[in-house]
Amino acid sequence: MPFAIYVLGLAVFAQGTSEFMLSGLIPDMAHDLQVSVSAAGLLTSAFAVGMIIGAPLMAVLSIRWQRRRALLTFLVTFMAVHVIGALTSSFEVLLVTRIIGALANAGFLAVALSAAMSMAPIDKKGRATSVLLGGVTIACVVGVPGGAILGNAWGWRAAFWAIVMISVPAVVAILCATPPDSSTRSIPNARAECASLRRPKLVLMLVLGALINGATFCSFTYLAPLLTDISGFDSHWLPVLLGLFGLGSFIGVSVGGRLADARPLSLLSVGAVVLFAGWIVFALAASHPAVTLILLFTQGALSFAVGSTLISQVLYDAADAPTLGGSFATVAFNVGAALGPTLGALTIGMGLGYRAPLWSSAALVAIALVVGVAGWTRHRTLARARLGDEGANLPPSSTFRRAR
Repeated sequence: MPFAIYVLGLAVFAQGTSEFMLSGLIPDMAHDLQVSVSAAGLLTSAFAVGMIIGAPLMAVLSIRWQRRRALLTFLVTFMAVHVIGALTSSFEVLLVTRIIGALANAGFLAVALSAAMSMAPIDKKGRATSVLLGGVTIACVVGVPGGAILGNAWGWRAAFWAIVMISVPAVVAILCATPPDSSTRSIPNARAECASLRRPKLVLMLVLGALINGATFCSFTYLAPLLTDISGFDSHWLPVLLGLFGLGSFIGVSVGGRLADARPLSLLSVGAVVLFAGWIVFALAASHPAVTLILLFTQGALSFAVGSTLISQVLYDAADAPTLGGSFATVAFNVGAALGPTLGALTIGMGLGYRAPLWSSAALVAIALVVGVAGWTRHRTLARARLGDEGANLPPSSTFRRAR
């Protein structure tokens, strides 16, 4: 795997830390900014909405830029809004900075996915995806708990300053390690690429990605109050507990990245069923600390293994949309990141308690299973109609892209 892809993973780590560190800072931010916990949780949703809007918008706006220039522009903008966020005492201003930061993050991730796909071997797109998303999971392992530690010691603003500091070496690394575009690189056609992204199978993968990631972020956003109020852990243990979820996520995305190129159907079908069962058990047993510890790890691993595999399938199927394919994968990922915390906030706001996000996560995975089975059935029916008896005997892997 080219070294430049790992450099992009470093930058994704810094941005992933910003996106998810609020899960350990929400109670303090709510108190400091004088808003409710559910309102503070919407800062995560606002970031995700900015990612949803920003991914295709920034990809189109920067489609004629050199990739190195686009990556640096987005990353420097991301750093600047975190400086503003660390200085403001207004919830409204912080909300705006989160949206702008998300636009920059979305543009960066869309371009980074496109760049990684162009640098990776043709049969290693799943592994390349896992390297970039591995930056997100490392953020859960190190960055998010680190943000919680900084928040406990010096307040939540210290975590924002840490994001700025982490981003500096990423800027230097991109300057030094990311290769410039080839002079023979063709200019992408945004309209043609958009048209190629309407295929039913690709749309199905995007919908499933949004639902699975929605389930992940629905519970992850509200882990801090769940662990303290329901599981009974002291708040000082939050960095370790969030790190346990992140460790599972890193292992899940690493193993999933290797399996995604060879056995995507097995990983998706088995993984989603076990993930669904895990959210139900978590909701029922959240008051038992020992069970909670196990499920923090396993749910993190399953969530990111299944979610990253769906994203890699999008990138395989969007091979003829090399620029905008990454942006649509980013949109799917962050539709889930917006849907999940919003659903969690609604259920908590209805007085259903901090177990409600876990039940909501189970419901979202259940919907994904139903949609996936329906999409699979439809694909098989169309295959039989087109190819007759030969189509009826198509192997399951024909629906999914595998390493050649």
